[in-house]
Amino acid sequence: MDKNTIIGLVLIFAIFIGFSILNQPSKEEIERRQRIQDSIAQVNRQRDSLLKIKHAESEEIAEVEKREVDTTLSQEQLTLENLDRLGVFASSATGASEEYLIENEHLRIWISNVGGKIVNVELKEYKTFDSLPLVLFNNDDLIFGYTFFANSRRINTDKLYFQPIFNNQEFSADREMMVSGSDSLLFAMRLYTDNPDGTPDKNRYIEYLYTVYGDDYMIGYKLNLVGMDKVIDHGSGFIDLNWETEMRRQEKSLVNERNESTVYWKYDKESVKYLSERKDAKESLKLPVKWVSFKSRFFVATLIADQSFTNAEISSVTDPKNTDDHYLKNMSALVAVPFGNEANQSFDMNFYFGPNKYKTLKQYDLDLERQVPLGWSFFLIAWINIYAVINVFNWLGDSGLNYGIVILILTVLLKLVLLPIAYKTYKSTAKMRILKPEIDEIAKKFPKPEDAMKKQQATMTLYKKAGVNPMAGCVPQLLQFPILIAMFRFFPSSIELRQQSFLWAHDLSSYDSILDLPFNIPFYGSHVSLFTLLMTISTIIYTKINNKLMGSSTGQMPGMKTMMYIMPIMFLGIFNNFASALSYYYFLANIMTFAQMYLIRKTIDEEKIHQQILMQKTKPVKKSKFQRKLEELSKQQQQIANSRKKR
Repeated sequence: MDKNTIIGLVLIFAIFIGFSILNQPSKEEIERRQRIQDSIAQVNRQRDSLLKIKHAESEEIAEVEKREVDTTLSQEQLTLENLDRLGVFASSATGASEEYLIENEHLRIWISNVGGKIVNVELKEYKTFDSLPLVLFNNDDLIFGYTFFANSRRINTDKLYFQPIFNNQEFSADREMMVSGSDSLLFAMRLYTDNPDGTPDKNRYIEYLYTVYGDDYMIGYKLNLVGMDKVIDHGSGFIDLNWETEMRRQEKSLVNERNESTVYWKYDKESVKYLSERKDAKESLKLPVKWVSFKSRFFVATLIADQSFTNAEISSVTDPKNTDDHYLKNMSALVAVPFGNEANQSFDMNFYFGPNKYKTLKQYDLDLERQVPLGWSFFLIAWINIYAVINVFNWLGDSGLNYGIVILILTVLLKLVLLPIAYKTYKSTAKMRILKPEIDEIAKKFPKPEDAMKKQQATMTLYKKAGVNPMAGCVPQLLQFPILIAMFRFFPSSIELRQQSFLWAHDLSSYDSILDLPFNIPFYGSHVSLFTLLMTISTIIYTKINNKLMGSSTGQMPGMKTMMYIMPIMFLGIFNNFASALSYYYFLANIMTFAQMYLIRKTIDEEKIHQQILMQKTKPVKKSKFQRKLEELSKQQQQIANSRKKR
């Protein structure tokens, strides 16, 4: 092992160790987190106790709320029942359902007076896989409302009727509004309490104030509580906001989309986390929460607090009974919004409805971009994607080129960057191949298992005399591995490839089926992806060539060679349902590797290398510390063996 290799390995290990040390929390941070957890736990205990008391007080009222109102009731009876159930919100229990459309350059947003909530969001620049308008969720499968107690009555705003307000006046204009460019539009929904005579009390209300910007996916959302200190029961320090929806399917492969859809969240001043994507999951978040996001494969709906939610309970589940072709998953978040004993108070929030696109999310500086799976678990993979691949990919894509050509150019650029590594790897392989006959002679000289140390010592001596480093071919391969994984994470998560066609592939973000099978093959699927097939064939050819080169120089075991052929067959099943862009990239990488190997072989004179090795052998060799240590171990083993024979 030469000096450069040792330095390289030391640096690699030093980086890993240094990164681990830098990311370890300090003693002060650990203590701070413990204090936060203890205080939050205390708040939660108080909350649970309070809710139990309130539940006991309102049990009879809750039963009335659940049952269906008899249509034969008179108006007077209905009014009395609403008054008994809702108290000062009784007049808001009935009304005519109306929706208001606000449109900007990216979104169409429908706001209903029932619940005062956003009930439908359409992304104008995108379509579903079957060419329908791309709707994140709609009113049929949405719950969005606050739950609190008013005079010991359990109130839920989700089904109560709000009044539309525009420019601080009751809205009576056209129900369709448009905003564009740098302009913004304020639109409010108010839930008034009742005066003793049943008329709205304009001095006491709950208001949802929406701010829609002309050229933005972000929507301002403010909860204003005016005069509610005399209405909402005190004690808990918060009110619950319940947000539940059925996320809609947008992509061709329902299985793949479900496997990449879940609930994300970010604790205040902490890292981004998420629930399991491949199974149903629920979690109680005890620390203050900055934002909660319902994420599908390429699109997200996110609720963001300017300060923090006190805590939250989230879930992501799949209903096996839902047979709707466009059903994806049920996602929910029950978040605690801070509430104090004040006459007027506000809580600022924002909605983000838009693409799960790195550059778009990054601009908000909220860590929303961490929802794009770019290999965040290992910093080097993420850095490769963020600082190199994304910038080059977007630059090429903005030029108007077909994305199949963009991937081709990107692959060529990556191969050029890796060319010195490939050259060094092949040169090391050539040296090992030249030394193969002498290594075989050493193996014949020490055939016994107890002579393994002697055989290794003799082999290392040969390498040292010949000036050959056996690790020279491994280290370059190790350096290529992060790039390989970075591409594996990048292509399936790149929304730029969505519904982009190339050759026979209609959508580079999905599989490219050239033949739909009338049956399902276990571990493979019910279709044939041509790019995956080409990738597999080219990988097998590359494996055969590589085994021919490496096997002749290193003497691979037959079992290892067989395993090298089994792996591409396994990839055939795994990649058959993956993004065709990924299989296309690996296919191109294999083809270019063949071309690289051909060119490198033309430039490397193995006879010249052989002469260099022979000359190197004539020079005096200084033993390294590792080699001296190896010799000492060999002598110790020999002494132990001799002592055993004497016994």
